[in-house]
Amino acid sequence: MVGWTTAVTLSLSRRWGDAGRASHSTAPRAGLSGIKEKTMTRIAFIGLGNMGGGMAANLAKAGHDVRAFDLSPEALARAKAAGCLPAASAAEAADGAEAIVTMLPAGTHVEAVYTDLFAASVAPSAILIDCSTIDVATAKRVAEAARNKGLAAVDAPVSGGIGAANAGTLTFMVGGSDAAFKRAEPILSAMGKAVIHAGANGTGQAAKIANNMLLGATMVATCEAFLLAEKLGLDAQTFYDISSVASGQSWSMTSYCPVPGVGPDTPADHDYQGGFATMLMLKDLKLAAAAAADSGADTPMGAKAADLYQRFADEGQGGLDFSGIIKMLRR
Repeated sequence: MVGWTTAVTLSLSRRWGDAGRASHSTAPRAGLSGIKEKTMTRIAFIGLGNMGGGMAANLAKAGHDVRAFDLSPEALARAKAAGCLPAASAAEAADGAEAIVTMLPAGTHVEAVYTDLFAASVAPSAILIDCSTIDVATAKRVAEAARNKGLAAVDAPVSGGIGAANAGTLTFMVGGSDAAFKRAEPILSAMGKAVIHAGANGTGQAAKIANNMLLGATMVATCEAFLLAEKLGLDAQTFYDISSVASGQSWSMTSYCPVPGVGPDTPADHDYQGGFATMLMLKDLKLAAAAAADSGADTPMGAKAADLYQRFADEGQGGLDFSGIIKMLRR
């Protein structure tokens, strides 16, 4: 998705130039009003990559009027086949939308899109829902800019990966006011199994990067444990059978085992293809490191995990699932 910032900005400029605590929901799928199931809402969906494509398709499947935009013609074609209406620009997708959902690579792209939208004519009744994983500071800046324009915004990063995006079983961690969360909740419920209000703007991103720092570190430890057990002559399945019901049990062990043929089907059983790419885990670990530095938090395990995933990516393995780091640790 290289070029999002420049290309989206140009498409927006052309379009308008021509024209002159906690809440946890598994609520029924509904429109913005939440009054009754299957109420149609016009939704702009910007960013149709591996995650966004499935998410937009689920919104269309739920009966919403989805106007979709991406720089990739192939992604737009897939969105059209899934029931979305392709738009020629982000501006065209957002025109008249009651909700604007973004799923973009990084904070710079998110800020560029919303900066241009704020400079034009987003409907004041629209709710802005950013599902990208970005830094906390940018999420707060975008939300503040939205408030200055009289708009409501939430940061709503996701957990679950491509399979969950396609299946509509994502978990959303949402940062924003109570009122903004209530408006965003029905839209997010059409794409996920759980919608959790984390707190004020920025806390959704905080929850996501803290969670993924934990995931990255525990996956490394899980890989190390399997390799140690192997060196000590313990069969991998036997070790799994013991550890999965003992104090060392973790999601990385029982739901995403990094050893082929052990536990449920995972990317390890497919030569570490698919799943959650190493480069994406590294991105999240870097976001966590930056947040730790800004807040004065001491995260040595997170830092070490980031170093190890950087090494793995530097070896040309950035496209492999993050559990594939066991291949590097085995050497």
